[in-house]
Amino acid sequence: MSVPNNRRQMKSAARLYAVQALFQMEASAQTVESVQQEFESHRFGAVYDDDEMAEGDVTLFRKMVGDAVNWQAEIDQLTDRGLVAKWPIARIDPTLRALFRAAGAELCHSDTPPKVVINEFVDIARAFFPEGREPNFVNAVLDHMAREARPNAF
Repeated sequence: MSVPNNRRQMKSAARLYAVQALFQMEASAQTVESVQQEFESHRFGAVYDDDEMAEGDVTLFRKMVGDAVNWQAEIDQLTDRGLVAKWPIARIDPTLRALFRAAGAELCHSDTPPKVVINEFVDIARAFFPEGREPNFVNAVLDHMAREARPNAF
């Protein structure tokens, strides 16, 4: 496997882990530090039932989780503006809420091209909701968020 693909896989894994960590923090009221420690020590590269978990980009993981927590109000407001008025972020599925927070952190606080962010998080939505309409919903909301957060990138 070539180095660029490995690097890309590590970034993709970090995004997935960030969504999982944000979900876990909300569900269990754990601190950022304890969840980051758990993921870095026990999930990155772990083996479960002969399935090896991917290694994640620790720097990207920490930045996304930290930014999602530190800028949560800003990101939630941005997300709310992309949602239908009857469905504020507090009413949506907690997995999707974690996904929008992680994606919003990357859209608002990184140089990653918005199309890359959108594609990566739509893929994560497909992993969590393989049979549902959620990936299309995620695509539409993230497109709205990206156009507002980074209008010059389009």
